[in-house]
Amino acid sequence: MTAGMNVETEESPATETSPVNSAASDIQPNSWFWKNFDNDKSESVTKRYARITRASRRYSVRRQTVSQRTYEFCKRVIDIVITLPVVFFFSPFLLAVGIATKLYDGGPMFFRQIRVGRYGEPFMCYKIRTMIPNADAMKAKLADLNQHSNGVTFKAPQDPRITPLGRLLRKSSIDELPQFINVLQGQMSLVGPRPAVPCEVIKYEGRDFQRLLVKPGITCIWQVSGRGDVDFAGQVEMDVTYVRNRSLWLDFRLMLKTIPAVFGMKGAY
Repeated sequence: MTAGMNVETEESPATETSPVNSAASDIQPNSWFWKNFDNDKSESVTKRYARITRASRRYSVRRQTVSQRTYEFCKRVIDIVITLPVVFFFSPFLLAVGIATKLYDGGPMFFRQIRVGRYGEPFMCYKIRTMIPNADAMKAKLADLNQHSNGVTFKAPQDPRITPLGRLLRKSSIDELPQFINVLQGQMSLVGPRPAVPCEVIKYEGRDFQRLLVKPGITCIWQVSGRGDVDFAGQVEMDVTYVRNRSLWLDFRLMLKTIPAVFGMKGAY
């Protein structure tokens, strides 16, 4: 990653069995490419990350079938067709929420953060700010509150850095609406693994890197299966399942499941 990444942080199925309900661990590597993610763990994370990124690019170019290219094209069209009206109709609402956030504590309305996209490409991800202005400086002191014990991701249900307004925005997922701009820019998709921050990616090992084979998304399998209550290992399993079984039908199902998941607010904090 580049030095510019040192910015503030905030935190159709292949078989008859739906990939939403199947475990990624049941899918065994069947080519050199997939095995490449699990070998030579003695090398440094930086070198392994670079090697796997190069491998993923080669795989995408050499192994992508006509049906996969058609899927990618149709997926992009769907992203644009759905996102354009969302951005148009919600822009005044987002501006109002941003102003309310500004008036609450005088901090910035919106929050920008470097995230890692497809093939490890960094991009600027947008959100409505939900934490106090100096949230990043406090993170190291809150390690004991982290519900995820793996040390890769950080989730704290009672994170004191979140403002009262921010907690409401997170519960309703309104804070993530600006990410539709990232979808329009082609950095994200409506469906795909949630975008990780660089400090998480450098801790990836083996199959974790498979999450980077597709564009990150606004919703994904674990977003409709518990959200923040799903630990990192569970997120990886579900994301790998999506990567290996992705289709327009699966994308459509996940988008539909996102609606009740948002209103249910389970695991949203």
